[in-house]
Amino acid sequence: MRATVSILALIFVAGCSNPARDDGTTTADDATTADSAPGVDVTAAPGVAFQYHYGFRLPAERIAAVQEAHAAACERLGVNRCRITAMRYSRDADNDVDARLGFLLAPELARAFGRDGIRAVEAAEGMVLDAQITGEDAGAKIGQLTRTRDAATADTRTIDARSIGTGREARAELERQRATAIDAARTAQAAIAEQRASLAATPVVFDYRAGQAIRSFDPASPLTHAADLAVTSARWTLGTVLAALGVGLPPLAVALLGLWLWVRGRRLWERRMAHGA
Repeated sequence: MRATVSILALIFVAGCSNPARDDGTTTADDATTADSAPGVDVTAAPGVAFQYHYGFRLPAERIAAVQEAHAAACERLGVNRCRITAMRYSRDADNDVDARLGFLLAPELARAFGRDGIRAVEAAEGMVLDAQITGEDAGAKIGQLTRTRDAATADTRTIDARSIGTGREARAELERQRATAIDAARTAQAAIAEQRASLAATPVVFDYRAGQAIRSFDPASPLTHAADLAVTSARWTLGTVLAALGVGLPPLAVALLGLWLWVRGRRLWERRMAHGA
């Protein structure tokens, strides 16, 4: 049985947060602020194997430093509690940066690691674009696979008891059944080991994209966003104009030179004709 828990969140703080209640209690939305990363404690869902994914946006020139800080934070935890499983950093011709870091963490550290990762991004003038958590009910799968394995083992014992004193043809059929039962038990045991491994380590992925963070509590953010769009549009327009000039200027220069030579030649020819007359 597979249970999927999906949390897709664009981080809205300050102006988008709920006001405190008059009775002093807080809501679930109040609890998810800039001081806490979205997450699920392992004690809240025992037997569920979670996977965390965070998408960040921050200035291109700061992505490498933040990525290095996240990697260093994992290394400080030690290989028994955190391991780096993937890394990517790419920069295109337009100086746009796209990067990724993958980790395997002890389940009880995954939520705190995500929270600290968000703080590092925000300190670099970045923001969270999205956060997603998916979960698989590994405990239920382990129970189902254990029953499958035990049933196959019991079948093997039954076949062994039945094979005593049987004829050659019957024994050959029992041997085939025995091999099938042993294979089923081995397959179930391997799947159990895989599910237990998913409970022992939690995958966490950080994706980084270049861009300016636009915060909801910043009064100037709409103007900043508009200015960024204007600069991008101007760059594209200027690039297009320069490209068009680069393509069109040489033929135009040749055409103008030919026109000048033709006018010059015609005037000289008219003068000679006038003198001859």
